Amino acid sequence: MALDVPASASGANSPTDGGGHDGFGLPRPVADDSPMAAQAAGFSAREARGHKATRVVSPKISLWQRLREIWLSRELLVYLVRTEIKVKYKNSVLGLVWSMIAPAMTLAIYFIVFQFIAKNGIPHFVIFLFAGLLLWNLFQVGVQTATGVVVNNAGIVKKVSFPREILALASIGSALVFFFFQAIVMAIFLIVFRAPPDWSYFPLLPLALLAALVLGSGLAIFLSAINVYLRDTQHLIEVVMTAWFWACPIVYSFQSQVALRLSQHGLTWLYFMNPMTPLVLSFQRVLYAQVIVRQTVPPHRLVAELPPHGIGWYAGLDLGVLAAGVVLFLLALVVFGRLEGNFAEEL
Repeated sequence: MALDVPASASGANSPTDGGGHDGFGLPRPVADDSPMAAQAAGFSAREARGHKATRVVSPKISLWQRLREIWLSRELLVYLVRTEIKVKYKNSVLGLVWSMIAPAMTLAIYFIVFQFIAKNGIPHFVIFLFAGLLLWNLFQVGVQTATGVVVNNAGIVKKVSFPREILALASIGSALVFFFFQAIVMAIFLIVFRAPPDWSYFPLLPLALLAALVLGSGLAIFLSAINVYLRDTQHLIEVVMTAWFWACPIVYSFQSQVALRLSQHGLTWLYFMNPMTPLVLSFQRVLYAQVIVRQTVPPHRLVAELPPHGIGWYAGLDLGVLAAGVVLFLLALVVFGRLEGNFAEEL
C-alpha cells in the first residue's frame, strides 16, 4: 500500500521567503521566529529565550472528514492489526495457539483454586469468573497497548502521512482478535462443564461487545494523544486499570455481595457509573446463565448471583454505555486533532 509522504509530515519547517511570509505566500506564525528575530523586535536575549513559543499546528479538518479518512484507511487498519499480531508471535512455533493456551491455563488454575482450595460456594465459579474476564481482557489490553502506540511508532508518525488515529484503533483491533481466540476456549469449557449459555439473552453479547469496543476506542485515541506530551500517562494507566478491574463485578458477585449494601445507602447508581459494570454483567448473564444458585458449601443456601431482571434491563444499560462511548469517541477525535499538529516536534 503506497502512502503519500508530504514534506510537513517529517517535522521540517515550511520554507520561507526571507520575509514575513512562508514559501506559499502565507503569513509566517510569530512562534516560528528565532530568538534573534525576537530580539530584533525589542526583546532582550534572555527575554527572547524565555519567550520562545512552541509552534502549534492545528489542522483545520472537520470531525466528519476525520471519520471519512479513517473509513478510507480501513485497509491500512487491517494491515496494522495483522502486522502487530505477526510481530507478537514472530519466530514462535505455536504462534496464535498461544492466545488459546494462556487463557486455558488461567482457567485451569482458577478451577483448582476455587474448586478445591478456596471454596466460595458458587457452582461453576470458573465460568462466572471467565465470563467477566473475557470482556475485561479485551478492554484492558486494547487501551493499555494503544496508550503508547504513537510514541512507539514515532518513526512512521514523523515521516508518513496517514490518519494517526489508525494506530490506536489497530491496538483495539488486535485485542479483538485475541478476544475471539479466548472465546473459543470459553466455549470449550462450557461444553466440558455441561453449562450451556442462556440463548434467550444471547443478543446481549454483540451489544455489550460493541459498547466495549466503542468505549475502548475512544479511550485509546484520547490516551494515545495525551501520552505524546505526558509520557507518564502510559504508566499511570496501568495503575488505573488495576483499580478499575476491582471496581467491576468479575471476581465477586454484584448481586450477592454488593447490591444489598449499596441499596441500603442509595448508592447503587454510583456503582453503575462504572461503564464496564453493565457490560460485564451482560456477559455473565449470557454465559454463566444462572441467576439463582444453590451454594456448594453448607448450609447450601439459595443465592442470587446476578440481577434477576429481564433482557430489557440489561440491554438498556448496555445502550447507555454505547451512547456514552460514541460521545467519548467523537470527543477523542477532536482532542486528537488538536494535539497531533505537534507530534513530530514532541517525538
